[in-house]
Amino acid sequence: MQNAATRASELFAQHRTLLERAVAATESREHWTPYPESPSKSVYGEDAAKLGEATFREQIGRPFGLPGHPGEGRVAPEEHSPYGFPLGISYPRLSTVAAVAAAKDATAAWRAAGPDARAGVAAEILARLNAASFEIAHAVQHTSGQAFVMAFQAGGPHAQDRGLEAVAYAWAAQKKHPEAARWSKPQRKGGDLVLDKKFSPVGRGVSLLVACNTFPTWNSYPGLFASLVTGNPVVVKPHPGAVLPLAITVRIAREVLAEAGFSPDLVLLVAEEPGGRDAATLALDPDVRIIDFTGSTEFGDWLEANARQAVVYTEKAGLNTVVLDSTDDYRGLLGNLAFSLSLYSGQMCTTPQNLLIPREGFVTDQGPRTADEFAADLAAALDKLLGDPARAAGTLGAIVNDGVRERLAQAAGVGRTVRPSTPAAHPEYADADVRTPLVARLDAETDREVYTREWFGPVSFVIGTDSTRHSLELFRETVRAHGALTAAVHSTDEDVLAAAEEAALDAGVHLSENLTGQIFVNQSSAFSDFHGSAANPAASATLSDAAFVTGRFAVLQSRRPVVAAEESA
Repeated sequence: MQNAATRASELFAQHRTLLERAVAATESREHWTPYPESPSKSVYGEDAAKLGEATFREQIGRPFGLPGHPGEGRVAPEEHSPYGFPLGISYPRLSTVAAVAAAKDATAAWRAAGPDARAGVAAEILARLNAASFEIAHAVQHTSGQAFVMAFQAGGPHAQDRGLEAVAYAWAAQKKHPEAARWSKPQRKGGDLVLDKKFSPVGRGVSLLVACNTFPTWNSYPGLFASLVTGNPVVVKPHPGAVLPLAITVRIAREVLAEAGFSPDLVLLVAEEPGGRDAATLALDPDVRIIDFTGSTEFGDWLEANARQAVVYTEKAGLNTVVLDSTDDYRGLLGNLAFSLSLYSGQMCTTPQNLLIPREGFVTDQGPRTADEFAADLAAALDKLLGDPARAAGTLGAIVNDGVRERLAQAAGVGRTVRPSTPAAHPEYADADVRTPLVARLDAETDREVYTREWFGPVSFVIGTDSTRHSLELFRETVRAHGALTAAVHSTDEDVLAAAEEAALDAGVHLSENLTGQIFVNQSSAFSDFHGSAANPAASATLSDAAFVTGRFAVLQSRRPVVAAEESA
């Protein structure tokens, strides 16, 4: 094994251009990615897809190997593919106490390495994750229920983009100050006061990553890499239903860390059975100083209220809202919305839920449409989009867990169902639970208790309001109270668009305007789009910005007087 400083220096030199380009992209907000999103043989190699799937298949039913990982015994989280078969994989069992202790023991050399070395190692981890994109894609598909192409893109290159984005912010933030400076203060008598000062970015402590079932890598990589690059060890706590994608990630990270001469225990896996309380136990450990969480509002709120010793970054639930005022491309609007509601069966934190439209309707290039007519047209657009079984399966994926199924059953009993959710056959997996979106017609006045809670999954509401002004007021009010991760408006009136932008600023949510083509409100692009906002209750952080990284470290200084001989030298 090479000396850590030497190998880390080599990795930084190898990836420096990439890191500098990533920092530039966060500043320009232009389109850029080093990780191609197409699962094409011409991009990833002739055998990459076949080998990735084979590696995944060989893992089914076997103990997952993490060489040198601490712990005793094995734990089997009972992962089950939403496409109809058990994974049967076991993982090393690591107690919460042992995880924190091992993470702390690994920290000193990593802290001493400095920002350049840490960024170089992180960039190498991401390069190897990219090379494993097909293996990770199958792991994401068969733990989350995403269709394969989405699992490849969101679970692989797009997640890696978000990871590199966090590396760029973390690296740049630590480089804001010089490593050393000579400070000289002129004096009237006795000569100048001269001090030599050193400035060292120091991580806060052990970082806890609590991951979700639906996007185990995309939502996890920002926190993982932001913490690592700022000098903190990371304890990875996957959702029991989606351990494999993060176990692969931990394996690769540990391999790179060990090869670079650092302790692999800088990244640890804590897997548990369903119903375990390891996340809550770890969150209250006094040595856990950083927490990244994606999941339910209930647990996210609990973390924010109780993990007082840590800086807590959460992404929770919200009421993603669309305001419909007018359009000059009604067909494009319907197609865009239908795809947004269908993508991954609405099991995205960014899927639109509340579609606000005046009861009397709105103006379109196809003539005026009442709220009821719009709801019927949207149902027809969904039928058209999902009419072909192969396209439907590739868009919808599979239902991830019983919670989504229960919400679908409840939603069938609220308002007036315009389009029921129906089962769909999957051409490859006969036992996959595939469901189409449900659309219900509600009223802003009488159904408030229904639409002011999140219905995660393929459930959306067409909500009749008094007017566009009323829609905007309701948008502002509900998002400020309950949060949202996305919002959209359709209007041909610049005054309405300006009012919608103002409402979004008041509510603290990102806004998309007049999307009718191949850009969708529930998709975001790393290095350009911000995801989440601490300005409303749905999240306490943004992926990624400076605030996402600066709370993970402090700059500590040491200083000493310069004697006259040193000063003259």
